[in-house]
Amino acid sequence: MSEEEAHVVSYRTYILVWIGLLILTTVTILAAQVDLGAWNIWLALGIATVKSALVVLFFMHMKYEHWLLRLFFLGALATLAIFIGLNFFDILYRYE
Repeated sequence: MSEEEAHVVSYRTYILVWIGLLILTTVTILAAQVDLGAWNIWLALGIATVKSALVVLFFMHMKYEHWLLRLFFLGALATLAIFIGLNFFDILYRYE
C-alpha cells in the first residue's frame, strides 16, 4: 500500500457549504411558490443539481479524489441524466 496524502478541510469551508445549502433550500421553497409553467421543473432540477454537487464535492470529499475516480463518477451521473431525460421525453410525447 502506498501512503496517501491526507487532506484537511477547515470548519469554515464546511460552514460556508452548509450556509450555501440552506440558501439553495430557501430558493427552492420560494421558487415553488412562483408559477413558471414548464420551467418550474427545470429550475428545481437545476437547484437540486447544484446542491448535490456541493454535497458530493465537499462532504463526500470527491474534490480531493484522483481524476480517474472523478471521471467514473461523472460517467455515472451522465448515464443517470440520460435516463432521466429519456423519461421526460416519454412523458412529454405520451399523449400526442
